[in-house]
Amino acid sequence: MDSVRKSLLSVILLTGVLLCTALPRLQAEDIDRCQRRVVHAEHELHEAIEKHGRNSRQANHERRELHAAREHCWRERHEWWDEHEHRWHKERDWDEHDHD
Repeated sequence: MDSVRKSLLSVILLTGVLLCTALPRLQAEDIDRCQRRVVHAEHELHEAIEKHGRNSRQANHERRELHAAREHCWRERHEWWDEHEHRWHKERDWDEHDHD
């Protein structure tokens, strides 16, 4: 019975250590994913504006995609990436018309 308790305790400790080391990495991946999503949406918007014009259907679609990317990060992380300033914002203060 004593060896079973020791084995169980070892498994619990090992699980705890693994969780503690994996959690920061998972959080960093979430941040990277949010940042990449916003950067990609910004790029697509700029491309659409160059190819089709500032007020084109394509540019408006990409504006909605950028808004969705920012919203996603905000819901998940309570912060959003500003590609122009290269920094995270802790307030939901993006300008909906920053690319009009």
